[in-house]
Amino acid sequence: MEETPWSRPSIEDLKHVLESFGNSDAVNVREVDRLELSVPAEIKTSRGNVIAAMTREISRQGLGMLHKGMLNPGEVTVKLASETREFEYRVKIMWCTPCDNGMFISGGEFLTKPED
Repeated sequence: MEETPWSRPSIEDLKHVLESFGNSDAVNVREVDRLELSVPAEIKTSRGNVIAAMTREISRQGLGMLHKGMLNPGEVTVKLASETREFEYRVKIMWCTPCDNGMFISGGEFLTKPED
């Protein structure tokens, strides 16, 4: 498969970016624990653009993603798929920042409650 600037980051891309952050001694002050989760995702912006992504982490309140292409803060739709189901959430992107290899990491809050 030919790689395009908007293609989905691979698991290797995700590992490389996460390793580049290094081990931090910072204290975690988050209100909700997050779980590492690396699954394919699809982000649909309010303009209808679709960006392939990988999740980095997820919590009851939101998720972090790795993708190619900048996301502006605001509402998007995020699709996650398992082998048997597809999940779709409205997410408010709170931040997006560039990282290694032309990738971006972003974080957002769920606007619709994830299914338990």
